[in-house]
Amino acid sequence: MTKSRINHQPAGEESEPKVPVDFQKALAATPLVGVVWKSLTPLARWDFIIWINQAKQEETRHHRIKRTCSMLTAGKRRPCCFTIVPTDLYKALEASPKARAKWKDLGSVARRDFVSWIDSAKDLSKIRVGQACELLAAGKQHS
Repeated sequence: MTKSRINHQPAGEESEPKVPVDFQKALAATPLVGVVWKSLTPLARWDFIIWINQAKQEETRHHRIKRTCSMLTAGKRRPCCFTIVPTDLYKALEASPKARAKWKDLGSVARRDFVSWIDSAKDLSKIRVGQACELLAAGKQHS
């Protein structure tokens, strides 16, 4: 399975995500899906692509691509059950291979808990991002 590296942009700098080849084929196969895709904001497109690329197994990836096409056909504009991870956390995880490896091992509920814990700090979220990476690297959960 080939995964594209994603360069996460801060929310204020929404750039167009690189659409993986397998997903490009799915978009081209159904014109309505392609039209809906083009109507999404760049941030919404990023969310779908991140969700697709986070699949660890090829079968899961194919399922997510099919599900994305289904959701777009049904008018959904964001992936279901997908936690938007703050850009600061993605940057911090990229800088800490050990924390990034532990992050990848977490299930969706644990990831959502970490993101909620970071978001609950409001003005201190950048500090929490650093704390989250330290906890992850140590193999611990937040308290």
